[in-house]
Order: sequence, then C-alpha cells, then structure tokens
Amino acid sequence: MQYRTGKKSGNSLSVLGLGCMRFSRGKAESIVMTSVKRGINYFDTAWMYPGNEEALGAALKKNRVRDKVFIATKLPVMLVKKHEDCNRFFAESLKRLKTHYIDYYLMHMLTDLASWEYLVSLGIRDWIAAKKKGGEIKQIGFSFHGMGEEFIKILDAYPWDFCQIQYNYSNENYQAGIRGLKKAAQTMPVIIMEPLLGGKLAGGLPSAAKAIFRRVGAAGAVSAATGEASAASPAAWGLRWLWNQEETTVILSGMTDPAQVEENAALAGTCAAGSLSAEELEVYRRVRDVFNASFRIRCTGCAYCMPCPRGVNIPGCFAAYNTSFAIGWVTGMQQYITSTAAVSAKPSGAVNCTACGACESRCPQKLSVISGLKQVRGRMEPPFVRIITTVARKLLGHAVRRTD
Repeated sequence: MQYRTGKKSGNSLSVLGLGCMRFSRGKAESIVMTSVKRGINYFDTAWMYPGNEEALGAALKKNRVRDKVFIATKLPVMLVKKHEDCNRFFAESLKRLKTHYIDYYLMHMLTDLASWEYLVSLGIRDWIAAKKKGGEIKQIGFSFHGMGEEFIKILDAYPWDFCQIQYNYSNENYQAGIRGLKKAAQTMPVIIMEPLLGGKLAGGLPSAAKAIFRRVGAAGAVSAATGEASAASPAAWGLRWLWNQEETTVILSGMTDPAQVEENAALAGTCAAGSLSAEELEVYRRVRDVFNASFRIRCTGCAYCMPCPRGVNIPGCFAAYNTSFAIGWVTGMQQYITSTAAVSAKPSGAVNCTACGACESRCPQKLSVISGLKQVRGRMEPPFVRIITTVARKLLGHAVRRTD
C-alpha cells in the first residue's frame, strides 16, 4: 500500500480508502478486516447510511483495530434544525461506531456557501472548536455536491482540515472539478468519492469503451513509472487515472467483497503519481468521448433522492435508462423491469412520478430528476410495454388469489 501525507495533520493516509456506504452488513467484518490487513487505514461512513456506522464500529471493536485506522463520518447537515442537533447526531455516531473520538468529521453534502452559512448561524464554529479542543474531533472537513464556484467560496469561508469531492475521468470539470482539486490540495488533503461514477466507469461502460481498454491491455501498453503492463479492467483504469494526480490523497472505493479489496489494494501498491504515459492518457480521452456520448443522465446511484413519496425507484430508473443506451435497449429493459418491480402489485417505475419535486431538493448532483423521469417513461414505458406489464400484474394477481 502507498500512503500520502495530510498537509495539516501529518497523518499518513492510504491512497485507497474504504467507502462503506454500499457494503452489506453480512460481509462488513470480512471486508473491513481484509482492508486493514492490506494496509487501508481510511474508512468513510456517515450518519445517513443505514446500519453503516454500527457495522463498521462492531468490526473494528471486535478485532481491536480501532487505533490502527482513521474513521471518517459525517454530520447530516440537511437534518440539522437547531444547535442541539449537532450534539445529538454526533453522540449517536460515537455510540454506533463504538469510539470516543472521530478522526475525520465532515459536514455532509454542502452544496453552496449558503448551506455553510446556515450552519454558522446555528453556532457551528463554536461547536467545532469545542469538539476539537476536547479531542472528540481530530480533523474537520466537508463533502461537496454543487457548482465549482460555490466550492471555492466554501473553501475560503473556514480553515478546513480536509475536504471530499466527486471526481473521475468522465468529466474533469464536474462539480468542484480539477480547478477545485488543485486549489484545495495546496493546503489540505482531498478525499475522492465516486471515482468510478457509482460503478458506471466499471461495469456500466458501453461496449465500445470497454473494447478500447481491452485493446490497449492486449497490446501490452507499459507504464512509464513502473515498467509493468497496464491493468486491463475498466475499474483499474479509472483508479489509476486518479492516483496519477498528486493532488488526490485518498480514493474511496465502495468495495462490497473481500476479493475486490484484494484486487484494488494490489493495484494501489503500484500506481504512483505521474506514472501514466502520454499514450495512456490519450486512451482516457478516447474512452471518455465514447462514454459521454451514451451516458444520458448523470445519476451516480447515491440514493439521496430516496425514498420517493410515490415509491419511484429513481436511481434504478436512471441506471436502466442509461444502460439501454450504453449496452442496448433489451438489456436496459430487463434491468428496468427488475429494478422497478414492473409486474408486481406496486411497481416503482417512472410512471408513478407526480412531479412533487421532493427528489430534486435532495439530489447532490442537482439533476432535473422530474425531467429525467419523463425521459425514462418515454423510452422504458412505451404503450406496448405498459400493456404487457399490466396484463402480467393481473395474471399474477389472479394467481395469488387462487392460492390464498
């Protein structure tokens, strides 16, 4: 494992961090302990992730490795209505994580300067100062989901210890972007989330993009720094692009299986900053062009928009819609039918959207969710599909009644 040093704390942070949001509780302990054994020491969770803090805390305590790792968790800013809420949420996180301090504490999902100023109006500055003085918070930071200009404003509004941004090769100018990355990295560690765009840059790449990576791997392209053959998997390419930049400190990977931890940790041990050749960087440009041409709705599947008051599986709808362009309509439709339970008694497809707008106020990507669901309905629920699913629901309903 390679490590990069935090500019303010001096902490030595593993270049690969475990993003805990998507791991299952059943595999949590094995994933956590495999990570620790492979040298990963940065673990990212949040109050908002159901059961996540508890699973991480239990694994660390049971195996007595709390002092070997850095825990990052987050204050659910969107739920803070008064000053006392900060203490309540923080205390719950400590209890869940079975610890008496948090190494890296983030203001979760700041979208603009106004969202930070709102917390300031509730006395967050004094609260942070007290927690840091008491040793309960070691490093204070924020995760960002907004426009680039607002990121710069937030950076300048407070003496942050670190920050967390979404960043990957599909779009260097998205959200904080490369400009925000470079500015922040001058004074603090930058933690990278969504390095594979919620998996879209791994399993969700269109066939033409995957073929580009395969051809390069088969041709034995060589890394200028290591002299080793380029990794062939799309996921590996995505991670290498980030580690190639010295401004990135920790890359969070939402690994859901110990085997993924082993694979990514092995890769992290060989990918240094500046290791990609000019030829390899050109490969990313070619893949980016193919990918962006087919990726219609830039949903990462974070599910912050959920639950929908009308039961729409918004991330599932968007994922299937994008798949229908990137891979094919039939594959996309198969995904849509399963992810929206289209033939069940209570389907969760785009047709159920009433344009209430609750989802858009919570979307960290600032997507026009309502407009997107209209696009999904037009492509994934044409009249003949609605007829077929309606008939299927009726048949299934009759079958259920006959067996009752």
